[in-house]
Amino acid sequence: MIKIVVACGSGMGSSQIIKMKMAKVLKKLNIAADIHHTNIGEAKSTAESYHAVVCPENLMETFTTVKAKGVKVIALKNLLDEKEIEGKILEADLASLK
Repeated sequence: MIKIVVACGSGMGSSQIIKMKMAKVLKKLNIAADIHHTNIGEAKSTAESYHAVVCPENLMETFTTVKAKGVKVIALKNLLDEKEIEGKILEADLASLK
């Protein structure tokens, strides 16, 4: 099972919505994942303990260091677009992390 952290600026509404959308798409793709949602500060400090970080595009630079260490960083333009989420999951090849 892969571990994913979903981050947004405050860690409340948008990260919860992304988490729900991610869970739906991952289920469709038959990828088992433990998804945690939080604020950007906590995600930055704990990102190395996850296989992937999901965040809005404007927060992507926050995770440059962990990306260099092999953590997949998925940056979303439209947080509600399941097609975009699915495309980014496939592009990041999260299925290979099982």
